Amino acid sequence: MNWDQIEGNWTQFKGAAQEKWGKLTNDHMDVIAGKHDQLLGKVQEAYGITKEEAIKQVEEFSSSLKTLVKDDKFDTKNSNLK
Repeated sequence: MNWDQIEGNWTQFKGAAQEKWGKLTNDHMDVIAGKHDQLLGKVQEAYGITKEEAIKQVEEFSSSLKTLVKDDKFDTKNSNLK
């Protein structure tokens, strides 16, 4: 899944992001707003990890979203959870 799709459907995906990174608050999620660089920075800051580790985690997250969408857990056409 590319980041334009993630950003466009952030409202649906931010719950999955909060589940993965529990230290990120709703305020963080609003600031991130689906932006790749913002997510990288917030994950790195919240968890005290290297940029490389944050990149690895965020890429794993985006891959997991592909699986969720493929498994029909999200309706990105209508921007609603199924």
